[in-house]
Amino acid sequence: MSPMPETLAEAFARVQEDVDAAFDAYLPVPQDTRARLVEAMRYAVIGGGKRVRPLLVCSTARLFGVDRDAAVAAGCAVEAIHAYSLIHDDLPCMDDDDMRHGKPTLHKVYDDATAVLAGDCLHALAFDILTMPGTSSDPFVRAELVATLAKASGHEGMAGGQMMDIVSDEEQYDIRQVTRLQQLKTGALLAASVEMGAILGKVPPEGRTHLRAYARDIGLAFQIADDLLDVEGDEAKAGKALRKDEGQGKQTFVTLMGRDKARAQAEMLVDQAGEHLSSYGSDAQALVELAHFIVKRDH
Repeated sequence: MSPMPETLAEAFARVQEDVDAAFDAYLPVPQDTRARLVEAMRYAVIGGGKRVRPLLVCSTARLFGVDRDAAVAAGCAVEAIHAYSLIHDDLPCMDDDDMRHGKPTLHKVYDDATAVLAGDCLHALAFDILTMPGTSSDPFVRAELVATLAKASGHEGMAGGQMMDIVSDEEQYDIRQVTRLQQLKTGALLAASVEMGAILGKVPPEGRTHLRAYARDIGLAFQIADDLLDVEGDEAKAGKALRKDEGQGKQTFVTLMGRDKARAQAEMLVDQAGEHLSSYGSDAQALVELAHFIVKRDH
């Protein structure tokens, strides 16, 4: 008899515990003057965040019988990139935020220079993790993991989307441009998480079409939910400042579509995402439930 599938809450709790343990092992504090830097890195990646991206990696990898430790390692690499982007995003030269995940932002606890270096080092750590034999014994798999995360992180992915976002208050973006912005800024790392789970499972590129479609749909749904959260959410639950988009005059899915249409669009995308995984049946339950969580979350 096969084991009972985890509930989504159990899956989140397990991946949060696994990711924290992995980062604890990756980041021992040195007994020299680098200690402050590593402590700042640990502050950024241990004990905070939902771990949506590592859960996407692990849930996708599980479809193909990938070793759990390997999937967690790849998930940590994505999470390290995500964490570095948040550290830099929170700096005074970017969004100048005081709170993240319900605690003071890293530059408030340490200082701007340490925050910059901590972000830089987490960026480097991500690719260090992906080149470790423990992530995969196959050098071709390791190389593809590195290439996938690199593209999703840089000017063709997350950082490019962030640049589009920075200049958005000077532009009048339409729905097509906002969609493109969010596909890069938010969607690229979510898509990479799914893709990397399949890469670990040695699924050839032509066999990942339905997974890419799933990832595309949840990426947009995630951002629509974020836009709705910004106008409707509770700051105490969100653990960060809200109502910022409106104050900055940014065009979002909500400002362009209205709340009701935006919410309906997100729900349609989530239903569509689940349909892309229909061939996996109950094995894809975690991914389907995760898609619905993305729309219903309150933080």
